[in-house]
Amino acid sequence: MSAAAKITTSSVDAAQVVSELRATFRTGRTKPIGWRKAQLRRFRDMVKENEDRMAQALKEDLGRPHYEAILAEVHYLLSEAEEAIDAVADWMEPVYTSAPLALQPGTAYIKPEPLGVVLIIAPWNYPIQLALAPLIGAISAGNCAVLKPSEVAPASSKLMAELVPKYLDTQCVRVVEGAVPETTALLEQRWDHIFFTGGERVGKIVMTAAAKHLTPVTLELGGKSPCIVHKSANLKVSARRIIWGKGLNAGQTCIAPDYILVEESIKDRFVGELKAAITDFYGTDTKASPDYSRIVSDRHFDRLVTLMQGGNVLAGGQHDKASRFLALTLIDGVSMDAPLMQEEIFGPLLPIVTVKDMNEAVDIVTSRQKPLALYAFAGDRKTQDFILSNTSSGGVCINDTVQHFLVPGLPFGGVGTSGVGAYHGKFSFDTFSHSKGVLNKPTWVDPSVRYPPYSKGQLKITRFLL
Repeated sequence: MSAAAKITTSSVDAAQVVSELRATFRTGRTKPIGWRKAQLRRFRDMVKENEDRMAQALKEDLGRPHYEAILAEVHYLLSEAEEAIDAVADWMEPVYTSAPLALQPGTAYIKPEPLGVVLIIAPWNYPIQLALAPLIGAISAGNCAVLKPSEVAPASSKLMAELVPKYLDTQCVRVVEGAVPETTALLEQRWDHIFFTGGERVGKIVMTAAAKHLTPVTLELGGKSPCIVHKSANLKVSARRIIWGKGLNAGQTCIAPDYILVEESIKDRFVGELKAAITDFYGTDTKASPDYSRIVSDRHFDRLVTLMQGGNVLAGGQHDKASRFLALTLIDGVSMDAPLMQEEIFGPLLPIVTVKDMNEAVDIVTSRQKPLALYAFAGDRKTQDFILSNTSSGGVCINDTVQHFLVPGLPFGGVGTSGVGAYHGKFSFDTFSHSKGVLNKPTWVDPSVRYPPYSKGQLKITRFLL
């Protein structure tokens, strides 16, 4: 491992790291298709050759089951990398558009170009995937990048600090470990783009820091993602898919189902199906299940246990601070003003709210901040369309949860307080690129109608041609 590979803000000033990367970028090193594809292939090798180590780090940080670690983090990264390898040459091609008659002869096109030096700040809940997936876009677009993993997931952070410089070009990609002081030092620098995944509170801090340099940002935040359950839904399948989405990573997922809005006429039956799904997935003792994660820290554990007091526990509720275990818990009788219904839960607590009909459900959703995801369960197409047309969210799953994240052709991102910008697949390339408009005009013809002295006839001709 080279000396440059070991650089962190503990040994080198953040300003120096950025300065070195900016000097590299100015050489044009990252722009050729050859460099980009070579780095993407090395990225793919890094993930393939270390998937067991990644799964082990996730186990240490979050108690993540091996199955979830591989599918939700490792396999996802490999799919994104493979798509980028196959498509990056096409993404780099100029996109031609027509020019008005007045500008003929001339060729107009959009040329994607890399932004420069970018900062990627990752969260702790999917600490490897949400750090490395944006890096695929940054590399594809031809940028230099600094990756800041989360200190709350130390095993994953340490692993990335080891692997990234071992596999990728250390003159162009750096990993900076650390906590708030290191992140603060990085945010004081001038970047060409900042990509942040995390909560709304820190998102505001990132956006404020970026505003000092007029740096564009992508903010992947969160919010309270609702599940709307209509009487026409398949109740058993709907319950299983909601419990699966909530149980994933013990609810520590930005697009986890946050609360359920269920029609009164089917509520009791649906609660029964939810309870049955929990038992089917995790047995009668969730703590003993090898397929259930743990809460990431004591602070988050204490927060969730406090939130749990906001209603009547219908199922679950068991917890153990020593192992940071908190069972998947169904909660009824929650006031809409309770913290449980005001804060993003980010854990395995699932409030159930009864509504008279879909109008009331939609009113509740639209009276709140726009969520990162919305889950509509209905067998009736008219009801599906009603929910889609009368709500706004970053993304939607109809009759499922979370899975829209896995579709590379769909943009992933929020709206309003749930996020700014989007990524995945080509959307990641676009996020880290500038679409430069170009007009190329030959000199073999140079009509005098554009030049002074002007006349009414010239104006008439030019207006017609434009």
